[in-house]
Amino acid sequence: QVQLVESGGVLVPAGGSLKLSCAASGITFSINTMGWSRQAPGKSRELVATITSGDTTNYRDSVKGRFTISRDKDKNTAYLLMNRLKPEDTAVYYCVLHDPDWRAYWGQGTQVTVSL
Repeated sequence: QVQLVESGGVLVPAGGSLKLSCAASGITFSINTMGWSRQAPGKSRELVATITSGDTTNYRDSVKGRFTISRDKDKNTAYLLMNRLKPEDTAVYYCVLHDPDWRAYWGQGTQVTVSL
């Protein structure tokens, strides 16, 4: 059974930093694309960042230069480092894994709240 467990979401002041973690199990981690999506109150879920098995990264325009996605293949864990956080970054953040056939597996989400 594929499981993705996110952690690290907390209340943080605007301008602060936060690092989210996503621990994967039940699947070969190193060959898969990992990503982070988020869903703010009253809005649809949006893709934030992805990282391929070859460590190529892509970011949503609104987070470029502020967020960094990374992975530790030995620990089967992906990370999202968020710097210079803004109130509009407030959302539930979801870890996603795409297998080679692009089937998606989702975590349960972790709440990030950026205060004014």
